Amino acid sequence: MSAESAGTIALPSGEEIAALGQGTWYLGEDPARREQEIAALRLGVDLGMTVVDTAEMYGDGAAEELVGEALRGHREEVFLVSKVLPGHADRRGTVAACEGSLRRLRAERLDLYLLHWRGRWPLEETLAGFTDLMEADKIRYWGVSNLDAADMAELTALPGGDAVAVDQVLYNLSRRGIEWDLLPWCREAGVTVMAYSPIEQGRLLKVGALGAVARALGATPTQVALAWVLAQGVAAIPRSGSPDHVRENRGAVDLHLPAEALAALDEAFPPPSGPTPLEML
Repeated sequence: MSAESAGTIALPSGEEIAALGQGTWYLGEDPARREQEIAALRLGVDLGMTVVDTAEMYGDGAAEELVGEALRGHREEVFLVSKVLPGHADRRGTVAACEGSLRRLRAERLDLYLLHWRGRWPLEETLAGFTDLMEADKIRYWGVSNLDAADMAELTALPGGDAVAVDQVLYNLSRRGIEWDLLPWCREAGVTVMAYSPIEQGRLLKVGALGAVARALGATPTQVALAWVLAQGVAAIPRSGSPDHVRENRGAVDLHLPAEALAALDEAFPPPSGPTPLEML
């Protein structure tokens, strides 16, 4: 595989990663689709969508195993992300969970390891596990998922907490609540924001206003929805289960949204007018 460029976004370290990557939620669960899903992941890497996001939760490890097979022999071309479940996220459990993910992924190291959402374990415990993993060279960066602005302020006040690289959250045209507080907070703190479900698991595509903008631009609704997320300076990781879908997603990188298109989208999907609880799927 020889990756094209799919646009980049900077991590706090200054390292540039692909702004448009690939999610794997629900992949690896249907044996009849396995070869197609592997082909899709490999094509995505070829097209520059080199951030591949997975989690131990997805299919109880089945997605990680699929990713490991898809990336065999091409690990160094990918920025590989996985996540620890909150119930495993004490110091020792975080390390053990990461080691399990690495086995399923057939990898020696993750590029980014995230706390999937906040649970019963204190953030200090998870942070200690992340520190152990970094010292053992099993992860390069660590971050979080589904943490709101108050959580992020609490995290970064802890010793070493300001090393958080990413907050991965639900964000798309129909889920703009983070624009009120979390997104500005992350921008000020220099934390990269990564959007999961950037097309709302396909539900956005049924909205007539999105289709109208897409037709005017000679694009698809998927491409407009993804291009909008990227235009906010946010990385996006749409699930990519078929090669055709991957090619469509990749087209978002080259799609420019003019002012009139952005205004039409704001009218159809208004930004928040006040604080909004962080949404999750």
